[in-house]
Amino acid sequence: MWHNDRMESTTSAAAELFWELAAEFQAADDRVVEGTIMGSPCLRVGKEFLAMPHHKKDGLVVKLPADRVAVAIEAGEGESFAPAGKVFKEWLAVTQVDEGRWRELLTEGIEFVG
Repeated sequence: MWHNDRMESTTSAAAELFWELAAEFQAADDRVVEGTIMGSPCLRVGKEFLAMPHHKKDGLVVKLPADRVAVAIEAGEGESFAPAGKVFKEWLAVTQVDEGRWRELLTEGIEFVG
């Protein structure tokens, strides 16, 4: 379940939505657990990274197959995730806050990394 201490540095509605969805997925699938990535809280499926709130913008960053990420970017459904200038081809950054869309992407991500 999500806790307010996670919200200290990111108090946006996007981060709040992320952790609400995280709690739903954790309740439904015991493989979905909290972890850290790049020093920030994230979700994992077992030991594999799954998703995190975007660290620079309001949004979601989720791990998907590289070809799926490329299609989503081309369709204008997200953008590359490139911390420190290095593009992570299996990570999609979605800055449009949309609960239904995020739920779909997290479900796809769980299927991919799980």
